[in-house]
Amino acid sequence: MSEPGGKTSRLWESQHYRQEVHSPEDKLPEGDLVFFLLDSVPQLDVRRFYAPYERETRGAPPFDPAMMVCLLLYAYCVGVFSSRKLALACERNLAFLAIVGSERPDFRTISDFRKLHLESFKEVFVQVLRLAAAAGLVKLGNVSTDGTKIQGNASRHKAMSYGYMTKEVERLRADIETLVTQAQQQDESDDAALGSRRGDELPAELTRREDRLARIESAMRRLEAQARAEADAERKRRAEAEAERRRAGKPRRGKEPKPVDESPSEKAQSNFTDPELHIMPTNNKGWDYCGNAQASVDETCQIIVACDVTDASNDKQQAEPMGQATLAILGQAGIELPRDDTGAPQAIPATLDSGYYSEAAVVALETLGFDPYMATGRQRHHDPGAVPQEPATAQARMAAKVQTPTGKALYARRKVIVEPVFGQIKEARGFRRFLLRGLDNIRGEWRLVCLTHNLLKIWRYGCVVHAV
Repeated sequence: MSEPGGKTSRLWESQHYRQEVHSPEDKLPEGDLVFFLLDSVPQLDVRRFYAPYERETRGAPPFDPAMMVCLLLYAYCVGVFSSRKLALACERNLAFLAIVGSERPDFRTISDFRKLHLESFKEVFVQVLRLAAAAGLVKLGNVSTDGTKIQGNASRHKAMSYGYMTKEVERLRADIETLVTQAQQQDESDDAALGSRRGDELPAELTRREDRLARIESAMRRLEAQARAEADAERKRRAEAEAERRRAGKPRRGKEPKPVDESPSEKAQSNFTDPELHIMPTNNKGWDYCGNAQASVDETCQIIVACDVTDASNDKQQAEPMGQATLAILGQAGIELPRDDTGAPQAIPATLDSGYYSEAAVVALETLGFDPYMATGRQRHHDPGAVPQEPATAQARMAAKVQTPTGKALYARRKVIVEPVFGQIKEARGFRRFLLRGLDNIRGEWRLVCLTHNLLKIWRYGCVVHAV
């Protein structure tokens, strides 16, 4: 398949496997996932994947982008994420051979294609969501949002604390000054010996120290900017808490809080492998450089309707962005929002755990058109949770809302809507670590994972895929 008007790509026919002497169709189970994708991908609009090759005139014809899209989608569906393992599978695995045929892309081609087209998979995510909605797998009866930590491609041994950076900068500057002095003395000696002839270049040792000093100072600036942002957030939190206290008419208790410090902590760390990732607590009670992967999931068939990755270790600020992303993607997919019997827009029930709760998050979701049900704290088992007759604060009102029969029924579904999705991605498919670096690349990779999750749901429910 080649896109008309652009550079001619290598011929790929999605149904070519049927013409082979030893057809994979005869050896693989009927209705296998690979046949589902071979039938589905040609119906998707993948013109954006052809754009980078339209003006390129150098080199041999590229592999058909539609084939590469199908290959990546199938690989992520079955848990093959490494480009090297994927290239090996194209030589030895019958299902992969059904896709590529005699064309065998190497690992570098696969890796470059994935990095080049991460943004293009946004459109594929929307198209697949549209297919799921057309198949009746999206009802918007309860949209649940949660986050999970996924390890980044960054080593903990390539990190340094702010306190150690300060000492290292002083040491490197002293070393550089010493080396510059030595270089000047060497230049004077060379001038005396060589005259106008050329001497040695800048000592390599000096170059290495200057490069290291530049990297450390850049990391220090990142930590200082992060500390200033956290200080601003803390001031805002204190102001909101003070306003809430005054509205409730409660007296201040305890000592006056200390002024907010804008300087980084001595133990604040920055990683030199992937500076955009922060160290976060993980579910095994350890610490690692991770991305906080977010997903909003529809109740009906666990279809992911929005996804993102943030570098924040908690979910406190993610409720509003995920709500906005959900509405934006639903609009792009042409999925109508629920309406009541009179045709008026109906609020979408949204369930989130206590990590997302704040008064501002509740107001933002309600403004966007959601009906939020958010836990305000850890719920103990078998605790009926006495509800006050007239809740005085916004937190108490949300706690009372969740304790109503409707609230209990909706919130109880949260743990069987969004949490199993992370289990299916991490345990069933084995996606436990990002392969790419940089927050934008990580977001693209997570989108690819969520996109293939939705494809698997469509396939497993046996839905017929129609042209987009």
